[in-house]
Amino acid sequence: MTVPPSAYAESVLDLVELIPPGRVMSYGMIAEYLRDRTGRGSARTVGTVMARYGGGVPWHRVVSSVGRLPPGHEDAARGRLEAEGVPFRGRNVDLAAAQWWPDA
Repeated sequence: MTVPPSAYAESVLDLVELIPPGRVMSYGMIAEYLRDRTGRGSARTVGTVMARYGGGVPWHRVVSSVGRLPPGHEDAARGRLEAEGVPFRGRNVDLAAAQWWPDA
């Protein structure tokens, strides 16, 4: 039985949908943005939401705080991000060049 996403999970997914091609947000950035609006969330919670429900959103645009790609999906994420023009520094996304913040 599939459990439907909570309101917080829907907020995470809605925000990930807004990340433009060629840009990324970290799990922590998403948590911070939503915490400012809802008072809830952590990077770990965002990661859990993405693992459970993120298949229908541009999941590849969500990375760790140092630009590491989603565990177990590194090759697929890198291919998609490179196709969008996201810059890399070695194996990680160059966050200084690619990070995005809503309302910025």
